[in-house]
Amino acid sequence: MDFPSAMLGQDAEIPRARPLPAAGPGTVNPFLSLLNSISSGLSDTELSQMKFLCRDKIGKRKLDAVQSGRELFSILMEQQLIAHYNLEFLRKLLQHIGRRDLVSQLVQFEEEEPHTPGDQPDGHEKRLLKAAVDVICDHVGREWKKLMRELGMAEVKLDRIVAAHPFNLYEQLVQALREWQVCKGKDAKVADLIKALRSCNLNLVADKVEERISQLNVEPHEIPLTL
Repeated sequence: MDFPSAMLGQDAEIPRARPLPAAGPGTVNPFLSLLNSISSGLSDTELSQMKFLCRDKIGKRKLDAVQSGRELFSILMEQQLIAHYNLEFLRKLLQHIGRRDLVSQLVQFEEEEPHTPGDQPDGHEKRLLKAAVDVICDHVGREWKKLMRELGMAEVKLDRIVAAHPFNLYEQLVQALREWQVCKGKDAKVADLIKALRSCNLNLVADKVEERISQLNVEPHEIPLTL
């Protein structure tokens, strides 16, 4: 079963969770709303199946006490198995119980990329970032960890990403860049990526990023990074 392995097991050291993005006064947090909607759509049999699939992640006593999807998701959030920036484990659970409709809800949530109001990029910035990230993901390959360390990502996060996507280098880099952007928020910039690439002697990739940005007639140091 293609689940995150030992790094995400119940005996693993769980890093401190980052707070959920603020929903703003008078609004509901979109991530919690998503989980509530998924929970409401689960039958008792499907919940039982999901609990079974989590037996190597959650202790038996906790699982036996779970009576709803919301309770299960709360435990998974506490253990950093799911988060607003990382829905891969939840996606696999839903795929294994055959709920493609709920998987589609996850995809829609990820495409909308909810952020706090101050962190939201405009459409033009999203297009610029997509171009830059596509170049990086197409050319960095096996040296992606070196790049992410240069960007300041902790080793435990790198290990967790590898465990979630053990045979997919491209997806590992995509998820690492996504998590880096979430940590940096509106302060993340394409210029930081270019600087890190050059520090890792990935100058050809850095040149390609700059060339792509130049084609879009935007100076790299002015582009906030968002995924």
